[in-house]
Amino acid sequence: MEKIETRNTSYYKRLLILAGPIIVQQLISVGLNLVDNIMVGRLGALELAAVGSANQVFSIYSMILFGLFSGAAVPLAQYYGARDFKSIKKILGMDIVIGLSLALFTFLIVQLFAPQIIGLFADDEQVIGYGVQYIRIVAVTYLFVGVSFAISFNSRSVQILKVPTIVNACSILTNTILNYALIYGNFGLPALGVRGAAIATLIARFIELTALVTYLAVDKKHPFHGHLKEFTGFTGALLKKVMRTAMPVVLSEGGWSLGVSLVFAAYGKISAEALAVMQVSNVICSLCQCASFAIGNASAALTGETLGQREPELAYENTKKYMKIQWLLNGIMTVMILLLRRPIAAIYNFDPETTEMLMLSLGVFAFTLIPRMVAYAVQCGILRAGGDTLFCMVVELTCNLGIEVILAYVSVLVFQFPLHLCIAVASIGNLIKAIVEYRRYVSKKWINIVI
Repeated sequence: MEKIETRNTSYYKRLLILAGPIIVQQLISVGLNLVDNIMVGRLGALELAAVGSANQVFSIYSMILFGLFSGAAVPLAQYYGARDFKSIKKILGMDIVIGLSLALFTFLIVQLFAPQIIGLFADDEQVIGYGVQYIRIVAVTYLFVGVSFAISFNSRSVQILKVPTIVNACSILTNTILNYALIYGNFGLPALGVRGAAIATLIARFIELTALVTYLAVDKKHPFHGHLKEFTGFTGALLKKVMRTAMPVVLSEGGWSLGVSLVFAAYGKISAEALAVMQVSNVICSLCQCASFAIGNASAALTGETLGQREPELAYENTKKYMKIQWLLNGIMTVMILLLRRPIAAIYNFDPETTEMLMLSLGVFAFTLIPRMVAYAVQCGILRAGGDTLFCMVVELTCNLGIEVILAYVSVLVFQFPLHLCIAVASIGNLIKAIVEYRRYVSKKWINIVI
């Protein structure tokens, strides 16, 4: 018992040191979306609805990547705890190969069926036209993200985040300047509107990838530095072992993102203005969730490392401290959204009815995000780190696709509720998920050593 108490004394410090750069990364990532959101939003609600609809494809793609990398991070973090650097490089190589394959497939689908894809979310012809312009350009970035996301995400598992964080910061700065230039026609460049936003994102993502690859090539002491064959030399046995943990997470996150997109499409049946409101609301809520997401990622890395050192009781004791922080952050998040909603609404050039819709929706989100973030905290910060990915997948798909999506469509099509009430009803799925996953956490059935 003395050993646990001594080790736990430094747990808060280790968690916060690791989470700090991740918070910055999260803020940068959300900030990039917020910059696009505000600048495109000032063009008009239709343009914002178009970009929001187009970004649903990237959301699904990026969440599948997140699922793959999160699942693969379970053994990667445990290999890091065991200081097995050869296996770490092989897992990173798997992530990059699969990420690029998925990126190429998604890129081709977008180029072939762009109008049909945007039409799934919006009925307005102008919205579809703007969306097609945007998505065909921004789809090229999927190829860059497949590699850069693998490097940045796995840097968390080996707890080396300084340079990736700086690179991410430079990326958002580049995107902001280019947005200002290309959307509105500043610095002598043409005013390209939504196409300008897509081009700005494309250039920023390319610079980000180039910087990360150069960094790994130069820093010979980095765990990810090595010859190409070290990353491609993974065996079928190792791939099978990693995918056994990763695939349930891929299906879970893919199903979750599909569910989010289906809910977004349901709200699109209300009006194009409702889509614009959802686009703003999602970015603002993501901004407020940054600290929770970062703490969750840090917890997963430390929990995986501790399990890799074969200390399951210490891992469980540490997660109790982690959950205390998450409960505190939930309260802060709610207050932040309530305080920010009026200043945020003032930024956009929405008409009075759309502004009122935004205010009401953010007010509902302030409270419905609590069960969503409890579920996230337990699932991503604890259960998956213990290799309990199959259970998480079943709960995620059941509550998201089986409950939340259905309630969203019933609220819109059957009861024809206003947007804020639809959001409230659909959130019942997250409440059920939070209860089920918290009970699983307390049972300790999630603790597994997978290496």
